[in-house]
This record gives sequence, C-alpha cells and structure tokens, in this order.
Amino acid sequence: MSTEEDDLAASWGAALEQEQDEGAETKAPDAARVLNQAEIDSLLGFGGAATKETDQSGIERIVSAGLVSYERLPMLEIVFDRLVRIMSTSLRNFTSDNVEVGIDSIVSLRFGDYLNSVPLPAMLAVFKVDEWDNFGLLVIDSALIYSIVDVLLGGRRGTAAMRIEGRPYTTIERTLVERLITVVLKDLSDAFSPLTPVTFRFERLEVNPRFAAISRLSNACILSKLRVDMEDRGGRIELLLPYATLEPVRELLLQQFMGEKFGRDSIWETHLAEELRHTEMALDVVLDEQTMPLSVIMRLKPGDRITLGCAPGAPVRLRCGDVPMFEAELGRRENHLAVRIDRTLRRRGGATA
Repeated sequence: MSTEEDDLAASWGAALEQEQDEGAETKAPDAARVLNQAEIDSLLGFGGAATKETDQSGIERIVSAGLVSYERLPMLEIVFDRLVRIMSTSLRNFTSDNVEVGIDSIVSLRFGDYLNSVPLPAMLAVFKVDEWDNFGLLVIDSALIYSIVDVLLGGRRGTAAMRIEGRPYTTIERTLVERLITVVLKDLSDAFSPLTPVTFRFERLEVNPRFAAISRLSNACILSKLRVDMEDRGGRIELLLPYATLEPVRELLLQQFMGEKFGRDSIWETHLAEELRHTEMALDVVLDEQTMPLSVIMRLKPGDRITLGCAPGAPVRLRCGDVPMFEAELGRRENHLAVRIDRTLRRRGGATA
C-alpha cells in the first residue's frame, strides 16, 4: 500500500506542477490580449456610444479630421447670417404670412455622406454659379413643400398641411416650389453682393439624390441648415456649397469681419485719408502748347526766343502730371507771377470738359 500511495502522491504533484505551468503561460501574453467584439465596436464607433456628432470616436474622428472646418472662412458665416435676414423679409412678401427664418447649424462634411443622409421625399434644386463656373445644391424637405403649397393655395391657419406620402410630386407642387427656390437664390445673390457680385441660377429640380451629384463623393462641402417657421407650419431648407465652388472667392471669405462693412477697416481708411491729405503734389502752369518740327528743336540754342500763342489775360491751365485740374487767370503779385483759379476741369470718359 505504501508504494501505491507514493505513486498517487507523485502523480498529484506532477498534475499540480502542470497546472501552475499552464497558468503562467496564460498570464504571460496579457500585453498582447486579443480585443473582443464589444471593444472593437467601441473603438470604431459602431457600438451605440457615438450617437451624437460630438461623441464621435475612433476611426470617425480620424476620417473627420481631414475635413476643412467652415470657421476658416469667417466671412461665409456672415453671408449666411445676412441671408437669413434677407429671406425673412422676402418670404413674408412671397407668402403674405408671418415667416421666421433661422440657422440651425453650419457644418463641414463630405458630399457622399450628405447625399446618403438626405431625408426623402424631398426636392433637390441644382443651381449654377455663373461667375464661379460651378454648382451648388438646395434641398427642400417634405414638410416645407407641403406648407408652401398650402400657404400659396390659400390654406387656413391652424390646420396642418395634408401629407400624402408615397406619391410623386405633382406639376403644381413642383411649380410652386420652383418659385420658392428662385426667391431663395435671389436672396443668396444679395447676401453675397457686398462681398462680390455673383449670380445663382436655377438649373433643374430633382427628387432622386443620385441625379443631383454635383461633386465627387469624397469632396468636402459646407452645409447650412435653415429653419423656416410659418406659425404652425414650416420646414427646413438645406444649402450645400462644395469647397470647389467657393475656391474663386476663398481670399475674400478669409477676411475678418469688421462691423457692417464686410471686410472694410474704418481705422485704416481714416489713417489713409489723413496721410493722403498731407501728400505733396506738383502743379504745372501751362501757358501754351505748340507743335514744332524736330529739326527746329535741334537748332535751338541759348538766347533763342519762342513766341507764345496766348494773348495777355488769356486763361491758362493747371495740370498735375498729365491730368488737367484747373483753369486760371495769369497775373502778378509783388515780384512773382501768380494765377487765380477760375474753375475746375472735370474729366468725363478720359476727356477734359
């Protein structure tokens, strides 16, 4: 029995040593531990934690970091603010109703991401910017479409607009929305006018986002979401401008906003005007002008006389360089010749009046 007990104790000791060795092997690779599915989802932002735009994490943050933020174009936000004020007045005249327009958000995103997120049904208006030779997109959501149709066709206040989903928009609805789009594009041109003259021309109206591809899917764009409230009715207008469209006026949009003059600095203007007033300029008194052959001029020598063609008391002209400024009368004061200015000569179309 003693030999069996010894063999059993030896086998237990070997098994215990084997368990300790396996435990050591499992604890060793903790630094290179494989992530489970929940940790992978959390890293990539697919686990439900990244529900808000501000809670993006992982790969979404890396991808979004490549976009250009709209804050780098300070004047563009001022243009959108001016657009809101102009639209509030024009839409009141257009609908004969109390209309309030506000900005919900201004964000930067990729064109493909926005095209996939357009809430349908909606109308997508493609417009062209003639001066910049590029395109933009104006999206009218379903709520605003039915509200505009209801208001323009005399719908009563206090009743919600009837929405019949799952059907195409009628010709009357498309025509009325096109009138609204024309008003909005005219206001957008007026909003840009203090910065640069530009014309936004309506091209076509689409209901399928795939047919409104005005840019590459990976290109960066600026999206401005506008809220239109008409008492108990209203909806949203989304204005999309690719950065490629704004490139011709990028230098103007980079200006810092100084008051209501859109990029003009009153302090600098005042300083420049004061310095110009202290600038010294030379005025030439022209007694007479003659045309002479080159051979006669080459024979002139000290002591020769040139007869002037102006009679005594005839008016003379004062010029600054080649620009005629005044007409004056020649006279004498003490021991100096003097002129008395009679009238100012104005230039019209490059000629002297």
